Amino acid sequence: MAMPILVHAWKEQVIREQLVHLLDRQDLATCRLICRDLALELAPLLFTEITIFFRSGILTKPSHLAVLQRIGPFIQSMTFKMPHTAETFLPPVIDPMSGKEQTFMYTPQCHQTRPKNPRYGSWEMTDLLVKQYPPLFHAAADIPSFVQAFSSMPNLCHLRINCDGQLPSHRYRRSIVDYALISLRIAVEQAPLLSLNRLSLLSVHPGAVLYLRPSLSFGASPASRKRWSQIRHLSIRMASFPHETGPTDHLKLLHAYLHSFPALHSLVFHWEGQKGLSPISLASEPCLTRPINRALGQYGTQKTKASLRPLKMPSLQHMELVNATIDASQVASFIFDHRHSLHEFNLQDVHLRTGSWDEALAPLTKLSGNERWKETQKHASAIDVPIVLSPAGVSQKQLQRAICAVQRQKDGLRSLAQTRVRERIWGRPDHMKRLVPPSVLSWR
Repeated sequence: MAMPILVHAWKEQVIREQLVHLLDRQDLATCRLICRDLALELAPLLFTEITIFFRSGILTKPSHLAVLQRIGPFIQSMTFKMPHTAETFLPPVIDPMSGKEQTFMYTPQCHQTRPKNPRYGSWEMTDLLVKQYPPLFHAAADIPSFVQAFSSMPNLCHLRINCDGQLPSHRYRRSIVDYALISLRIAVEQAPLLSLNRLSLLSVHPGAVLYLRPSLSFGASPASRKRWSQIRHLSIRMASFPHETGPTDHLKLLHAYLHSFPALHSLVFHWEGQKGLSPISLASEPCLTRPINRALGQYGTQKTKASLRPLKMPSLQHMELVNATIDASQVASFIFDHRHSLHEFNLQDVHLRTGSWDEALAPLTKLSGNERWKETQKHASAIDVPIVLSPAGVSQKQLQRAICAVQRQKDGLRSLAQTRVRERIWGRPDHMKRLVPPSVLSWR
């Protein structure tokens, strides 16, 4: 009799909110063992977000697939983790008879192959890969298992991909992680993920965008970009790659990859390691242009430069750039081109190669018609705060109260300054929604 009463109490919103606030996730998971009805009530709460550590058999074992099909409708956020380790390294394919390296041309098999058909192009190559490559590779190349797994999550809204740990010496070698990214991309495109609108690439290597790009990639089709056009929020944390002395192919791939999301509302990009070039202005980088010759008939030839297509995001509202190098003219051009939609533009740890911040934010002066925002920003960013150096005779409690009072004073001045920025420059809040808010001025 106690069990139905407990389940009935859980269905009450007030009681449920209090229990969720008081109990941690492990305790809620233990409550599922009380009775079946309570387990069904707790499933939507506990399985809203899951993490899959990809291993061989994680998506192919019938028991795992059965569990995923039961909890799949509750999943709204999923993290796919597959770090680069010694297990993901792929050695060259060697012919045991001649000792020569064999070239493996990978063609994704989106459907289950029949027993009479080779899985990897030819019977000879299939036999070599089965004998020389680990089971993790064959699990990563099993596209039907990925499609079946993602088809079990029809309400998935947020997809996270984490594949960190790549060594700099392996940047030009394909690993098992890359084959898993190909299978994941094809599965997302084929599964009925109508609610997917957020994508986060966490600590990915530069070559990941080659395998995640929906066009001109492995197994891509004309309908591949349809699923990725649903993405409204994109966040990328990518390992930096030297571009001053080395090749710049990874930057061109990144530029082409960002063109796959025409309806973005927010974009967050973070270079990990040393500072990299700004991904929003790669079309204007001199290192990414190549000289070409155009024939002009009897007048000879003329050398010109072929540039990349500029990145345009007509619906972009929030932009955040971290640990990058950019020109003041590039910042000004981006703000002016997106003035009708951009609400917030944050720059953190960004270095200006040329120009000043006044030149970078010159579109704000042009659009507002005055330079009062500079004076307001000066007062908002430079607030005099007394420094307390633990004077003698003052207790720790009194010192903490003084610090809290100073912090409240600082927050109040900043809030007042931001309010004056909105009143002096834009007049009404409706104008701010069309252009850039005061947070654009909080660069570091």
